Amino acid sequence: MNAVGPATDEIPLARPVLGEAEEGALLEVLRSGQLSLGPHVLAFEQAFAARLGVSHACAVSSGTAGLHLALRAAGVCDGDEVVTTPFSFVASANAPVFERARPVFADIDARTLNLDPDAAAAAVTARTTALLPVHVFGYPADLPAFERLGLPIVEDACEALGAIHGDGTAVGGRGHPAVFGFYANKQLTTGEGGMVTTADAAVKAQVDSERNQGRAPDMGWLDHDRLGFNYRLSDLACALGLAQLDRLDDMLAGRARAAALYREALAGIEGLELPCEDSGGDRRGWFVFVVQLPRGSDRDATIRALRERGVQSKPYLPAIHLMTYYRETFGHRAGEFPVCEDVAARSVALPFFPQLSESQIARVAMALREVLGR
Repeated sequence: MNAVGPATDEIPLARPVLGEAEEGALLEVLRSGQLSLGPHVLAFEQAFAARLGVSHACAVSSGTAGLHLALRAAGVCDGDEVVTTPFSFVASANAPVFERARPVFADIDARTLNLDPDAAAAAVTARTTALLPVHVFGYPADLPAFERLGLPIVEDACEALGAIHGDGTAVGGRGHPAVFGFYANKQLTTGEGGMVTTADAAVKAQVDSERNQGRAPDMGWLDHDRLGFNYRLSDLACALGLAQLDRLDDMLAGRARAAALYREALAGIEGLELPCEDSGGDRRGWFVFVVQLPRGSDRDATIRALRERGVQSKPYLPAIHLMTYYRETFGHRAGEFPVCEDVAARSVALPFFPQLSESQIARVAMALREVLGR
């Protein structure tokens, strides 16, 4: 049987960077016998907070869990409204619903794909308890504009580790509760997991308690003084996170290199829209490389044709308000958020990870040119 050569190997959508450091970190925890509630949790929190220049960080079981706890800490509860974007992973909309609040969507900016501050301001009512901007695809949301609205802010930074605001502040370092995710395709992975950053010691104390079934630090395991959840992150995951944090700069640089190569390789394809360039001092923390197909393209057929050429791709992201649950529960319909709906209908994520090679990027670009040129 002939081996399949590199020209026909399928190029995956994402691939984590893992090596001996991660293996050694996991073995250390396994051999210690303390797999949960051990020293690596605190060490990971402290190192992560230091990296972002913020006072506190709370390790949690997922970005979704972090969003839930951060909204609770912001005071969101029954009947409240949280203004957010319809163009995101569904967790940012689900999190308010966990507290029986209503996510109120507003349209997005066509360039950055982030929540439009003017649209968000128009969506605020007397029942609005918080704003939940998302740093979509790692591009910094316009936090100064949202801050001027004078409402509590919870940042969904799950896609934005490494991003920088125009004033030089790291995304997640402005002091609002900000939530990061560590799924396997993220800038840093713990397999599953997340982190809440905050400048407020009271928020840190509440999130730490509620992630651990509502137990205060001075309580034994038989006593709990508030409602809580099992949103802990294990020592195994935190050890992996520490090893990943040590190599984060190199991984971010690898993603930025791949993005620059994509820009060159895809230049000149008529009607194809690439991710926006950094502007005004804002710097993207590269998470995915998402293009918008030319209007009139058949996205599903394009994805199938790319797969036939050995290139994985994915629709990224769907419009949340048009998902079945949000249509049936909240009565949303097509046409409410035209910018979001246009972008969502044409967006495709291409293979993207730090070790993506120049030859792989050239193959992706050639395949996409062929498919769109048919």
